Amino acid sequence: MTIDNAAETGRTVRVGARDIFYSEAGAGDAVVLLHGGGPGASGMSNYARNVAALARRFRVIVPDMPGYGRSTKHIDQSDPFGDLAAAIGGLLDALGIGSAHLIGNSYGGAAALRLAMDRPEKVRKLILMGPGGVGTTRSLPTKGLQSLLSYYDGDGPSRAKLAEFVREYLVYDAGDVGEDVIDERYRASLDPDVVADPPLRRPSGPSALRTLWRMDFTRDPRLSRVQHPTLVIWGAEDKVNRPAGGRMLAERMPHCDLYLAAETGHWVQWERAELFNELAGAFLGAV
Repeated sequence: MTIDNAAETGRTVRVGARDIFYSEAGAGDAVVLLHGGGPGASGMSNYARNVAALARRFRVIVPDMPGYGRSTKHIDQSDPFGDLAAAIGGLLDALGIGSAHLIGNSYGGAAALRLAMDRPEKVRKLILMGPGGVGTTRSLPTKGLQSLLSYYDGDGPSRAKLAEFVREYLVYDAGDVGEDVIDERYRASLDPDVVADPPLRRPSGPSALRTLWRMDFTRDPRLSRVQHPTLVIWGAEDKVNRPAGGRMLAERMPHCDLYLAAETGHWVQWERAELFNELAGAFLGAV
C-alpha cells in the first residue's frame, strides 16, 4: 500500500518503557490516526487511503500502536485500552503536542475514547469508526470478533485465516481487497514477538471478568461526561462490532453525531475512503 504521494516521514520515539514508531505528513492542527487490532495491522496499512487527503489540511500522525508494526510488542493485558491510551498520550507528550484530534478505528477507537476519559486535556475532537468496547460484555462476541481473537489459536496463523478475516469480516465487498493487501498483513502477522504474545486476545485467568468490564465503556460512568465533539461513523454491515453501538454512543455522549454508512463493513475508512475523508475533513475543520 502507498500513501498516495503524501510527503510522509517515519521515526521512532521512546515513550516510557516502549518504542513507538509513527509516520507523519502535512502541517496544521495535529490529527492522530489510531488503527484497528486485527492480525497484521499497522498505522499506514489501515489508513493508506486517508493520509494524503487529511494531510492537505492537517499535521497527520500515524503511529503503530504498541503490539503492532514497528512499535514495541507488549501490552498490559489486565487493562488493554487503558494501556494503549497511556501510550498514545505519552506519544503526544514526547512530540510536544498539547492536544490533538483523534481518529480511531475499532481497537484504535477504543484507545481514543479511553484517552478522552483518562486525559481529556490531550483531546480536541474525536472520530470513532466502529470502536471496540461498546457493549462488549452485554452479548456474545460477533463472528468477526471471534475470528479476530482466534487467529493465533489452534494451528496458529495462516494466510487462509487472514484472508477470511479481512474479506469476510472487515469489508462489505470482498472483491475490493487485492492479494497484495492479504500478503502484506499476513507477513506482518508472523512477527515472532507477536506470535509469542498476541496483542489482542481473550482475557483469561482469575482477573478476566474485571478486565472485560474495564473494556466495556457502557459500564463506565465517565462516558456520559465526555465533552469532546465526537463523530461516530459505523458501517451498517459491520460484522466485527455491532452497528447498534453507534446509537448507544450517540445516546450517552452529550456532543456525539452518528453517521451510518450503507453497504459498508468494519473498515469504513478504507472501504469508503472518499466518503470518510470528506466527513472527517469537514468535522475536524469546523470551528
